Amino acid sequence: MKFCPERLTQLRESLNISKAEAARRLNISAMTYGRYEKGEREPSYQSVCYIAQVFHCNVDFLYGVSDDMDCDYIIISRSESPDLYALVEIMKKDAELSNRLTIYARELLKKEKTPEN
Repeated sequence: MKFCPERLTQLRESLNISKAEAARRLNISAMTYGRYEKGEREPSYQSVCYIAQVFHCNVDFLYGVSDDMDCDYIIISRSESPDLYALVEIMKKDAELSNRLTIYARELLKKEKTPEN
């Protein structure tokens, strides 16, 4: 697979951030990031995975394998989101509760999207 620099540009623009901000979020130099976008340097697979993780996108999108930008998984940090982390832990242990909470959440989202009369 070959990294697609234009996909990195597309991703950054969809996030509405500058190249400098993208580099800062990835903890790399602006020059290195710029070379990735220009195609002058190809990031390692591990770096591409990190880019996908930080920008919440699909690794296959960055390699041009898929046109779907949405990520396949979400990482939940116990230190950053303790309540959400605890909820996921509970749901992993109780399939019935997990199913009920998922149905409830979908219903809440439907109500949120429905215009009020």
